[in-house]
Amino acid sequence: MPADITIYHLLLANLVVLAGSCLQGVAGYGIGTLAAPLLFLISPMFIPAPLTLNAGVLTVLMLVRNRTSLQIREVRYAIGGGLIGAALAGFTLTVITAKGFELIFGTLILLAVALSVAGLKPRLNPRNSVIAGTASAYMGTITAVGGPPIAMIYQNEKGPLVRANMSAFFLFANVFVLATLVLSGYLGVTELWLFVATMPGVFIGFWLSAGLVNRLPFEALRPIILGIAAVAGLAALIRGLISLGA
Repeated sequence: MPADITIYHLLLANLVVLAGSCLQGVAGYGIGTLAAPLLFLISPMFIPAPLTLNAGVLTVLMLVRNRTSLQIREVRYAIGGGLIGAALAGFTLTVITAKGFELIFGTLILLAVALSVAGLKPRLNPRNSVIAGTASAYMGTITAVGGPPIAMIYQNEKGPLVRANMSAFFLFANVFVLATLVLSGYLGVTELWLFVATMPGVFIGFWLSAGLVNRLPFEALRPIILGIAAVAGLAALIRGLISLGA
């Protein structure tokens, strides 16, 4: 176990991952939006690789559960955009410092919140899918929050299609993202250990979501979730500015 990580950190991290997994099991996305900024405040070591690995496990579970609603033709353009976004993020990660990472992390979290509340309703078409896929993979590689851009083009679609197609996109995007993190030095033995230590939160959250998928009022919870993400993102940005000036 890394010296800076205690049992207390792991318990908090598992609770956060559990809540994010339950949310994504209900809405089709959300583990990154809710969990990433909170995990960053618990310890930056949980971001981005350990959470991205957990999101990959959750994506497989969700894709199996919603496989009958999958329409792969509609999601293939977003997958192509995801490859572009991961490559751009990989370049970013190779040129920024640890202090710069905190600044970019906080900024992108606040951007994700802004996209979620902007009220934009782009149509689900090939061009918008490529743009959304690129933005989602770029943000997801650096912050593990890739849901908001891709969710924008599916906001007018039915729940089962949203959960199936977004899970398919995230599955392919996670492969691109994890390859990028390995090549840029952000995924090693320590990150794998933290992934395994927080994986129980994924399975418990996914299991809980099965009983809540038709009961939990996601739209009612949305302002609370975005508020938490905004506060945590702002805290990360302030911390990055302080460390930069130190």
